[in-house]
Amino acid sequence: MAKVKVHVFLKPGVLDVQGKAVEGALQGLGWAGVSNARVGKLIEFDLAGAEDPQAEAKKMCEQLLANTVIEGYRIEAA
Repeated sequence: MAKVKVHVFLKPGVLDVQGKAVEGALQGLGWAGVSNARVGKLIEFDLAGAEDPQAEAKKMCEQLLANTVIEGYRIEAA
């Protein structure tokens, strides 16, 4: 059984409204040095019965977990 983590994030150049909100809030709370905040998703799951968990997770990302038009992703499988 593999432990899989998929990090999904907006591609560079895509406006990250949530990231901007977090950045503004942190600056408003006194952390003036915060800039370029980005918000993404972390999806964790166990995957049984896959010979190549990395390849299976990639298929999942392409079909469901990420909107590949505007999002990128990174897979960790152990």
